[in-house]
This record gives sequence, structure tokens and C-alpha cells, in this order.
Amino acid sequence: MCEYKTSSNSVEIISADYFDPEQIFTCGQCFRWYEQPNGSFTGVAHGKVLNVEKRGKNIVFNNCNEQDYLKIWKNYFDLERDYGKIKKGLSADPIIKDAVLYGSGIRILRQDFFEALISFIISANNNIPRIQGIINRFSALFGEKLEYNGDVFYAFPKPEALDGIKESDLAPLKSGYRAKYIVSAIKSYLRGEIDQKAISEMSAADAQKALCKISGVGPKVADCILLFSFGKFDVFPTDVWVKRVMGELYGCDEKDARETGYRIFGDNAGIAQQYLFYWRRAQ
Repeated sequence: MCEYKTSSNSVEIISADYFDPEQIFTCGQCFRWYEQPNGSFTGVAHGKVLNVEKRGKNIVFNNCNEQDYLKIWKNYFDLERDYGKIKKGLSADPIIKDAVLYGSGIRILRQDFFEALISFIISANNNIPRIQGIINRFSALFGEKLEYNGDVFYAFPKPEALDGIKESDLAPLKSGYRAKYIVSAIKSYLRGEIDQKAISEMSAADAQKALCKISGVGPKVADCILLFSFGKFDVFPTDVWVKRVMGELYGCDEKDARETGYRIFGDNAGIAQQYLFYWRRAQ
């Protein structure tokens, strides 16, 4: 267990290994975290506002008490996983070694399933600034108002707050054709057609098939949900960047990038994908 100490409104993780807030929040896995003037990051997740600050080798969670740390943030930041072991295993392949080193502070977040479902539907064929704008407008319209340090934030909407929603209600989001998929996914969720517990217990392949039954969810979106919400590391989401880097490094065709990733990286394909994605976009 990570060693930590608490103060009045913060929890400080002592010697947090492989934890770089900038890498975690800018590697494409999440959309509601923003860098502050002091280099820290503030975001909203699980109905809470959190500020994450790096102090030397330590990580400080501001606006956080011990109960929330143990109940929410320890799991959200995957703090019990040995990323050093994962990095060592992946780095045995000299082809990916540079990417692993470059993104060594990335940790895979465990995001709320409903938020991940809607967010990654929004992310399809989209760019990060626009994804962030749509999600923030969605939260401001339907989510709970929160305050921190005099600033106003909004929690991601709870499913029950969206009961009866129509496409026309989403016009302010400017989400285009995605509105119909957002509404359809919300209705499927509220009708109980998406069994989160069952999906969590399925193999990655079966879980992907189950998610792809949801309108607007294709293989890439399903893999993102499985990786960033369920913590299934043996998925390999492939977008244009990942397909490109897999072709450059491993000589595979774009259509074969996903299967090649599974084959080469096995149980840690998902974290390998994040290292490759983050590294390739910086080149």
C-alpha cells in the first residue's frame, strides 16, 4: 500500500513511483483535467473536484480527505499496481523501450463506467479540445454544480438526471451526429440493458462484443471503455496514431494493428498502447 499523510484538506502520497500528472492527464485517456498556472492539474471525477500537485517525489491531492482518498482516488489512480514491473516487462522489447521511458509517469485511470461510455462515444472521430468542450457543456447542462477555490465546476451528469432526454435537448452541446448515439446509450443504460457487472467479469473479447451492441460503440470505443473504466489491460485501442506507430515500429498494416498489439504485448497491451500513443504524438 502507498504510504501517505493527511492534512486539513489534502492527502500527500510519499515517493509516488511512476506518477507524472502531466503525462497522466494529457495522454488521451481522460478529458476533464486542466493544467493550472502552478503546474498542478484540477479536474472533476466521481462527482468530486480534485487538484493534483507534484512536489518533488511526492504527489499531493488537494481538496481531498482521507476517506475520499481511500474510497475514490486510490483506485482511480491505480495506486496499488506495480507499474515498475509492467515497464520492465515491456522494455524487454527494444522496439518499444523508448516509448516506455518517455511515458514512464503514465498510470491508467479507473474512470466511472457511465461517464466513460458517453465520453468515448463523443470521442469517436473527434479531437481532444472539441471532446472536452462537448463534455463540459453536457456537464454544465445536466450535472451537479461544484465549487473549489472560488471556481465553479460541474460533475458529470448522473444517469437518472437524464431520464427522458431527447436529441433536441443536446443541441447546446454542438455534438453533431453523435447526439443520437448519446441519447441511445443513455436510454439503454437506464433500461438496464447494459450489465456492468457482467461485462467486468467477461473476457476482453466477449466484453468488447457486449459493448459493441450499444449504438455508437465500435471496437475502438469499446476498447477504450474496457481499458479506462474496467481496467482490462489486455485490450489495445487503435486510432490513427496507434495504427501509424505500429506500422512504423512493427511493420504491420493498419488493419492488423490491433491484433498485432494483442499478440506482442499480451496482458499489458493497453498500457503499451498508451506509451506508444503518447510517445508518437510528441514526435
